[in-house]
Amino acid sequence: MTITLTDYESAPKFDGDYDATLAALQERLAKIQVAHILHKRRSVILLEGWDAAGKGGIIKRMSADWDPRFYQVHPIAAPNEVERDHHFLWRFWTRLPASGNIAIFDRSWYGRVLVERVEGFAKKADWKRGYDEINAFERQQIDAGMNMVKLFVHITQETQDEQLAQRLDTPWKRWKTGTDDYRNRARRDDYLDAMHAMFKKTDTKHAPWHVIDNNHRKAGRIAALTYVAERLERLVPMDFPAADPAVVKLAEQAFGYVPGKSQ
Repeated sequence: MTITLTDYESAPKFDGDYDATLAALQERLAKIQVAHILHKRRSVILLEGWDAAGKGGIIKRMSADWDPRFYQVHPIAAPNEVERDHHFLWRFWTRLPASGNIAIFDRSWYGRVLVERVEGFAKKADWKRGYDEINAFERQQIDAGMNMVKLFVHITQETQDEQLAQRLDTPWKRWKTGTDDYRNRARRDDYLDAMHAMFKKTDTKHAPWHVIDNNHRKAGRIAALTYVAERLERLVPMDFPAADPAVVKLAEQAFGYVPGKSQ
């Protein structure tokens, strides 16, 4: 199915108890992280989207109840001199998660066919070749046991402008905006062309894209966390081991533990 971003601009505001729904999702995601640790699984969750689309807010809430020892967040900026001296995927290879871990990419290797394409940082031949290289890279990781979740966080121009204004009006948020936001804003049509080409060429069966309408932040966050939870629950075994009899016996001796009484 063709992904068209204008189809993701009319989701209603969240109707319900947001705090309770969010807490339930965070508990669900916490169990998913434990399942990764117990079953030695590894997953990548990547987020692409517009400037000020709310990717950071989604990540913050997604990882709120996670053990920091077993997940990493990688904010991806422009490559440095060493990274530019290698193939564009090299710097992502070095950030892939180990067994039992989850890696979150705030922007990703899709920069090759988005910002590098639009801003002319990559030659046409390089970014056009990038689609096949990305598909092969993702297929390779999945075949090696990696789980892949790809989110695109979408907002309208009106919503983006509201968010950019809010960042300027809020002293502790001003660090999040700069001249690049306005350079990118001026080329929205070019980015839309690049995004739709990206969806057409990289929305694969093994690594599908999922678009989040984040024009209403609460509804978008709940939708994003729900999708991540549902996808990972299908990919990671969610069974948990029984208590070790030797440890149970030690607990009985140490403080009179009775199975099930603490619940």
